[in-house]
Amino acid sequence: MTNNDILRRIRYVFDLKNSALIEVFALAEVNVSQQQVTTWLKKEDEPGFVALADNELAAFLNGFIALKRGKREGEQPKAESKLTNNMVFQKLRIALNLQAEEILAIMQLVDFRLSKHELSAFFRKPEHKNYRECQNQILRNFLMGLQRQLRPNDDIEAAE
Repeated sequence: MTNNDILRRIRYVFDLKNSALIEVFALAEVNVSQQQVTTWLKKEDEPGFVALADNELAAFLNGFIALKRGKREGEQPKAESKLTNNMVFQKLRIALNLQAEEILAIMQLVDFRLSKHELSAFFRKPEHKNYRECQNQILRNFLMGLQRQLRPNDDIEAAE
């Protein structure tokens, strides 16, 4: 999944308008324009498409955490310059305050089976012996499960 795909899916699942996306970036102390948001939301084959950089998606996700859980005291977290699916998954888990059982239930909404041990491996430090890289399929199924949970009457394909 590209960063743009992730942004589009989150926008759709949580029914965020472009102005709300700008506000989420602002919560992470990053100023973006309506024009930037529009170019990020375009499909890869559309004219005017601009790829969303890792640090921009990280800033959005940090702002999303602040939106859902409230801004934390003191200095705000800095956006990572390199982002992995594991980090995206972790930031979404934090923003939505999800426990392992809740994530597994979300995955079951799209008939994707995962054990608690497999899930915990995604949230370990990369140096840990049981760390496992989160593949696109896992993140995609998690986002589709969220969509099915939060927008049950919408077609799964509508977000793509």
